[in-house]
Order: sequence, then structure tokens, then C-alpha cells
Amino acid sequence: MGRGKIVIKKIENPTNRQVTYSKRRTGIMKKAKELTVLCDAQVSIIMFSSTGKLSEYCSPSSETKAIFDRYQQVTGINLWSAQYEKMQNYLNHLKEINRNLRKEIRQRMGEGLDGIGIKELRGLEQNLDEALKVVRERKYHLIGTQTDTYKKKLKSAQEAHRNLLQDLEIEGDQAAYGYAVEDTGSQDGPVVLADGGSHIYAIQVQPNQPNLQGIAYGFYDLRLA
Repeated sequence: MGRGKIVIKKIENPTNRQVTYSKRRTGIMKKAKELTVLCDAQVSIIMFSSTGKLSEYCSPSSETKAIFDRYQQVTGINLWSAQYEKMQNYLNHLKEINRNLRKEIRQRMGEGLDGIGIKELRGLEQNLDEALKVVRERKYHLIGTQTDTYKKKLKSAQEAHRNLLQDLEIEGDQAAYGYAVEDTGSQDGPVVLADGGSHIYAIQVQPNQPNLQGIAYGFYDLRLA
């Protein structure tokens, strides 16, 4: 039995449509290659499926653009004029945007204000005020962040200082120390800190210096800048 005649119309089932396209695309590409070899023809094929997938073939002895240029010469049809006009319009649009941006930048810097009306000047002033507000908020945010960081570092340093003092007090039970005590009322040698705090500083007498044992020393004027 012979094959039934296939009605040429759109295949509604997407799966069947894709399978048919794939098979017939392969057949067309095969025929194009055969024409190129058997007849020394210049062939160029471009196909897009319903999903947008590109398939193309061009004779090995030629290029697709060269074939299109030859087609334009033979038929007198300019294939690129519409595309060129579209690209030219887009380029002019970008140039206009660039001019407006440059103009706005100059105005924000206080330049090119001649010929601007009151309404435009008020709008420019409002935009500058809003921009200045954003900049100030960002600046205060950074200042607050840095302040919090410095506070944490200071707290950590104070904690380390307290730990060192505790270690000295523990070691004081096993070694001989001389102490320098802050005395803000004495001019002989007070130890004064910048924060005005009162502290006791331990000075250990080394065992290999017996001549210093039991000797009392006066206070020296030690001031921390």
C-alpha cells in the first residue's frame, strides 16, 4: 500500500511539530550539501524553529554575507537599510541621553544656569537638597559605625588592662613588690593618668638584687601624656 497524502498545514501537537521540523531540517541540509558538491552551487540556508533555535548552512567555498551581498546586487533590494536606520535611530537616542546627562551634571555643579527659568531652578534646588540629605545620612551612618567599632576596641583594651592588674595581684603573694600609689595632692612624684583614675602600680624586686631588698624609694614624678 502506498503512503497517504500528507495535508500541508500547521501541526497542532507541539511534540509532533518539533519532531517533523527536526527530520525535515536534516533533509534540507542534506540536499543543500548535495547541491553544493554535485552542481558547484553557492547555497546558504538560515532557519529558525518555533522555539527560536537557529540552524544554518553555507557552502564551504563562500560566506553567508557574501551570498547576501550578491543577492542584493542581483535583485536590487537593500537588506541592510532597515537595520541601519534602526541602529542610527538608537544611536541618536543614546546621544540625546548623553547630552541631557552632561547638562544635568554641569547644572548640579553650578554651571550652565543661564537661561534657566525659576521653575527649573527650584526643581534643581530641590534635587540638590535631596541629594545632600542622602549624603549626610550616609556620612552619619559611617561615623556611627566607626564610633561603635572604637568603643568595642576601647572596651577590649580596658578588659585586658584589668586582667593584667589581676595577674599582678595574684603574683604579689609570692614575690616582693614595691608599690607606687597615685597621690594627686603630693608634688613629690604622683603618677597621674589622663583619665584621672586612681591605680596602684607594682614594681617587682628581682631575687638576684639582694641589695635592693627592704630599701624604700621616694616617689618619682611619672606622668602619662
